[in-house]
Amino acid sequence: MQFTSGVARSARRSAAAVVAGALPVLAFPEPSLWWWAFLALVPWMLLLRTAPTGRRAAVEGWLGGLGFIVAVHHWLIPSLHVFTVVLGALLGLLWAPWGLLVRSLLRGPGPGRALAALVVLPSGWLLIELIRSWEGLGGPWGLLGAAEWRIDPALRLASLGGVWLLSLLVVAVNTAVTEVVALPRTRTAVVCAAVLGAVLVTAGAAGAPRPGEAGRARIALVQPGVFDGPDGADRRFARAEELTRTLAGRDPDLVVWGESSVGADLGQRPDLAARLAALSRAVGADLLVNVDARRTGAGGGGIFKSAVLVGPQGPTGERYDKMRLVPFGEYVPARGLLGWATSVGKAAAEDRSRGTRPVVLTLSGARPRVGPLVCFESAFPDMGRRLVRDGADLLVVQSATSTFQSGWAPEQHASLAALRAAETGRPVAHATLTGVSAVHGADGGRIGPALSTETSAAAVYEVPLVQGMTAYVRLGNWSAGAALIALSAWGAAGGGLRLIRRADRGQDTDRGGGAGRAAGHQRRPGRSAGRERDPGQAGGRGRGPGAAGQGRAERSWIPSTTRSHSSWVSRASRALRTVPARTASRKESTTCSMPRCRATGTQSPRLRTLGCPLWSTISAISRTSRLVSWPETSRISWVEPLLRFITPMAVNPSPESWSITWWTSPSTTLARTSVWSTVPGTRKRRVSTTWMKSS
Repeated sequence: MQFTSGVARSARRSAAAVVAGALPVLAFPEPSLWWWAFLALVPWMLLLRTAPTGRRAAVEGWLGGLGFIVAVHHWLIPSLHVFTVVLGALLGLLWAPWGLLVRSLLRGPGPGRALAALVVLPSGWLLIELIRSWEGLGGPWGLLGAAEWRIDPALRLASLGGVWLLSLLVVAVNTAVTEVVALPRTRTAVVCAAVLGAVLVTAGAAGAPRPGEAGRARIALVQPGVFDGPDGADRRFARAEELTRTLAGRDPDLVVWGESSVGADLGQRPDLAARLAALSRAVGADLLVNVDARRTGAGGGGIFKSAVLVGPQGPTGERYDKMRLVPFGEYVPARGLLGWATSVGKAAAEDRSRGTRPVVLTLSGARPRVGPLVCFESAFPDMGRRLVRDGADLLVVQSATSTFQSGWAPEQHASLAALRAAETGRPVAHATLTGVSAVHGADGGRIGPALSTETSAAAVYEVPLVQGMTAYVRLGNWSAGAALIALSAWGAAGGGLRLIRRADRGQDTDRGGGAGRAAGHQRRPGRSAGRERDPGQAGGRGRGPGAAGQGRAERSWIPSTTRSHSSWVSRASRALRTVPARTASRKESTTCSMPRCRATGTQSPRLRTLGCPLWSTISAISRTSRLVSWPETSRISWVEPLLRFITPMAVNPSPESWSITWWTSPSTTLARTSVWSTVPGTRKRRVSTTWMKSS
């Protein structure tokens, strides 16, 4: 019965994880509930926080990632069918470590851990987005920050750090809300941090530099609409030709057609090239069309999708070949392994060929210089940034989403133009065959009305051109660098804590042995081998160097700690005794620069156990192994002020007392124990010092 109830509980949690992971989809177009993005992760994070084990948290992180990927890409289901779920399951694995991270950071008490979660959890999410943004894993579709494409302050922040900075902000807000709901003891610290973060975000959004205006251009978009059937391509071309002729007399500087608007290579079809040149002459502007056809000759074989510029005299020779292809839609990754996807969906039967470099096109009228992107490429922030650095005044996206006409894909794709415009500080024209077509200014705001999926029309937009570069164009994806630094720092700290916990669970093989017996003292009957006498209990306690103990000095070489497992510092001190235990069992000939006890002429086993690895670490950090050549008083005393300064930062808000022993000089017989303890009823700490002699 218990087994059955446990299985049912796991099944309920698994289903809840999938649903919770799918909730953020409501923040994206078409629902476009932008405010929901700041709350959408809270149910998932609360679930991960209550996972009974770390393994369960990883499983629920994976299931939530599966739900997220399938929900964001649900419009692929009619084309890929069950393979959409397979892709979701594979990509969902990226969230398994994040599930562990959420559980570890949101379960523990203390404001320090809660504040760390506000930085580490968004950084972990951003790392996932960076990994899955690789073209072979599907590209950066559904980045959480992209949900804020209509919010002006968010677009200003995008000009500073791109959509990556927005993702960090959105996950940080979700984390703060989760902590306020689930961790009452940390609410004050979290709310203070949230207020400080809001002030910084507001200041960043208000102070974001904006490029200055430098003229205007009239851009025309032609959207012919949906044409199915065997002769659909010819009828679509004819409709686009008809709509373009209506632009005569409206003085456009550039006319843009959508993706795959021309179904034959213009080099092989001079009749089509002549018709396009006649259109250019009729409207008095260059045409930017998109050729989806097999190419032969010097340009290489294969099927290319190319942005081709056509002037009054025909193709100008300016062209850009699409570089980043849609997985399964335009090529099948590892076709030898995944080629079976073509039998269960509408995956590409033949891989298309790629371009080799980005191109900035120059119009007959010189300005604006155009940076073309083809469909899927508008999801990649780095491509727009590269084109602007190469001198583009206007970004043009040629797209076709007719396969997904009834889903949310057209709206989601069109929204990406706002983010690319805000990031690069350049206007973006998004032209499609079947909608949604739109133009966004350099600040990300929409210019004029969009052409919906039910529209077949041509529209002219007057677009302000700008000069200058945004911080994102200059600095690139610095948000990712900051996130990696934060994760590395947390990982290093977590590795240290794991060593401490491992040592805390182990057996202290050196306790009760070695030094005490070396001085001729036997452990009293009934005394635990795991307990040592506090240095302050030695003879002459706390009365300075002159009041040294008589015969118990060897027991005082090990720093004592309180026996409480709740003190981080206590566990750290015990780890220093436990981790190097293997060192004590080595041969006496083992070299070590630690001082020797004058009473015996050799290193005390306890002293060697405590000091040898620590001393070696200090030696390595100092980049020297000749510490003996230093002034005697400088061997270790320089570390003490640093540790005394940083240690309270790692102690719990109400730690128990703890102590640590320092040599005053390697060549003297004096050692000093500093004891920190909390004054009852306050947060103050008092420090007392005990001096001891080795002989």
